[in-house]
Amino acid sequence: MTSAPSPAQTGDSGPTMDKFPDHIAIIMDGNGRWANGRGLPRAVGHERGVEALRRTVEAAQDIGLKNLTVYSFSTENWRRPVSEVNALFGLLKAYVKRDLNRLAQEGVKIRILGTREGLPEDILELVKRAEERTAENQKFNLCIAFNYGGREEILRAAKAMARAAENGDISSSAVDEAAFEQFLDTRGIPDPDILIRTSGEYRLSNFLIWQAAYAELVFMDVLWPDFGKHHLLEAIEIYRKRERRFGGLASGAA
Repeated sequence: MTSAPSPAQTGDSGPTMDKFPDHIAIIMDGNGRWANGRGLPRAVGHERGVEALRRTVEAAQDIGLKNLTVYSFSTENWRRPVSEVNALFGLLKAYVKRDLNRLAQEGVKIRILGTREGLPEDILELVKRAEERTAENQKFNLCIAFNYGGREEILRAAKAMARAAENGDISSSAVDEAAFEQFLDTRGIPDPDILIRTSGEYRLSNFLIWQAAYAELVFMDVLWPDFGKHHLLEAIEIYRKRERRFGGLASGAA
């Protein structure tokens, strides 16, 4: 793995560090369509999607990104056929079992976002092992949104804050956005600068509803199994050309 690019670097080796993002979030969409378009079972598309995730994590580290969040399994995905849900669970297990030691050695800290409610015991054990094994790492944050929904996260955080208020751990006068964010799954992680969705769809699908309030949205017409480093760099280049105003006026506006 190479070091982060210098300010003078351009081209395929990485973008310049001018306006370089701190956090990228990705909705990994299109596994099923990729498989269907090739006459293959949807499970094969999900397997290729895991390969794309490996490439993307490696590329993110290679170009000097510090935080990456990927949408792996939503709270709405339970509506899919049991066979596909089980296949998605199996892929998470396969990814962690194959890559955990390597990621830990590379300084990657893994955080699983989402509710643990309803998850099978073997998945819960896997989540615990991945987080504990990498808890002290600080070089790169990999957040995997699994059994995650943005609205569910906000509701769960609100309930946790209410309990803290009832217990006297926080006063009503101290309730503000910064305090509330400490109850979110992403506490300690900066909000995403870029939110990418693959497959050509144009919606957030209940992903990081709070955190993505001012993220730059990049919708890419590529199915997730075909996603690679050049797509990541393309998204960063799109981001660098935009002006982020956070509700204010454009620079130079009267």
